[in-house]
Amino acid sequence: MKQVLIAGISGAIGHALAERLLERDSRVSVVGLCRNPSSVAFSDGQSGRVSLIPWDAAEKDSARTAAEKLKEVVPEEAGLDTLIYAAGILHGPGMTPEKRLEDLDAEAFAHAFSVNATGFAMLVQAISPWLRHRRFKRIVAVSAKVGSITDNGFGGWYAYRSSKAALNMLVRNLSIELPRKYRPLACVAVHPGTTLSPLSRPFARSLAQLQVYEPGETAENILDVAEGLTENDSGTFLSWDGSAIPW
Repeated sequence: MKQVLIAGISGAIGHALAERLLERDSRVSVVGLCRNPSSVAFSDGQSGRVSLIPWDAAEKDSARTAAEKLKEVVPEEAGLDTLIYAAGILHGPGMTPEKRLEDLDAEAFAHAFSVNATGFAMLVQAISPWLRHRRFKRIVAVSAKVGSITDNGFGGWYAYRSSKAALNMLVRNLSIELPRKYRPLACVAVHPGTTLSPLSRPFARSLAQLQVYEPGETAENILDVAEGLTENDSGTFLSWDGSAIPW
């Protein structure tokens, strides 16, 4: 992985992924997408290998605009080796995980889908010209185990569960279509494990009962999974340790 695009680089996991990639290999360059690039900082030794581009998963034309900016950083013919979609939303202003059917809100539901699922699809569409090269390519969508329909034994969290399940379906679809044009390629969904981050902070009491990882640990786990991918893994839903999760 030499030329890596990380969507959601301002988030805890996205930023940690960039840091670990840059630490692992001095030849790696990272292009980071986020809403506010000025809020993202790296050490002096790493910043020269990071390019930041404005992008908002919830805005319908943002992926296309980001792709135009990407041309200034990485020519299409140079290609990308890896896309990691680390953008995601669970809660925010006017938005909280639902416990009951009565809690559902249409606007919050639509926003969850735009960030957790639609933004991924539109970004892959926009950067597809960078996948034409003949090197092995990885597309890694950071999903969540609660997006597994088979594994859902508790209910609740309607918007988050549903949007992550939609993300998983997009991964499955893309794993079928993309190899027809861009082989060799692996497109997978990865559950990062429970990670200490602004996303998980409101649930600190529940986290005490779980195995929880620092963002750096999560990043290492995701990168280990990504680096071990082959074409045969395309279309799978994997946990942070590389084991398979049922759809």
